[in-house]
Amino acid sequence: MPCILITGASSGIGAALARHYADPGATLVLVARDRDRLEAVAADCRAAGATVDTVSLDVRDRPAVRAFLEAADARHPLDLVIVNAAINGGHPTGDIETEETAFETADINLGGALNVMLPMVSRMLARGQGQIALMSSLAAFAPLPDAPAYSGAKAALFAHGLALREKVRARGVKINVVTPGYVKTPMGGDYKGWRPLEMSAEEAARRIARGLARDQDVVAFPLRLAVLARGAGLLPERLRRLGMHGFRFQIRKRR
Repeated sequence: MPCILITGASSGIGAALARHYADPGATLVLVARDRDRLEAVAADCRAAGATVDTVSLDVRDRPAVRAFLEAADARHPLDLVIVNAAINGGHPTGDIETEETAFETADINLGGALNVMLPMVSRMLARGQGQIALMSSLAAFAPLPDAPAYSGAKAALFAHGLALREKVRARGVKINVVTPGYVKTPMGGDYKGWRPLEMSAEEAARRIARGLARDQDVVAFPLRLAVLARGAGLLPERLRRLGMHGFRFQIRKRR
């Protein structure tokens, strides 16, 4: 049975993925900063029959992340690593996000993702097998004016993942990029505005797992919104901006 590591596993899509993969015989390694919420998810997964290890870890801490990954992979070679930890960024009043928020968002959503992905790419290449899923967003194609650092980090992660996929797939390592639309999660709920074709975290997890099992290069959903978002990148910028007027958000004050 597989050994799966998920970052950002204490809530939202990460928690839904943990519960989705929690079958008897499966080994899950769940990572998040919030220990209490993480243990609640782990308890559900253990009740479903999975073996679960939990670690409270900040993905920005590169030395600690590398040491943890090396130890975890040595105990149970990781078959699938889902790089999911992220924050929204933005500004609670709709103003321009502060420098502090922008750097924090980039450090977690891009830097933290690379801190997990790159050491695992090296270890998987050494044994000639493994799969890594990077959680990007449809905002990578249609940047959100109210979340510029989030959009930029997700776009960079999308490009990095697909470029690296081409370099490593012939050596037995799969890299997939996931670009969800609107999902009902605590993080997603921070945005106050129009949320077309929104789905539950459980449905998102099912679609992600199905796409990863098929080794899709990009797991994009919902289809209609993904087509619109990707097509928006081909439009002149003034037309794209007109189409984004309906996607204005207010982000709740961060706790």
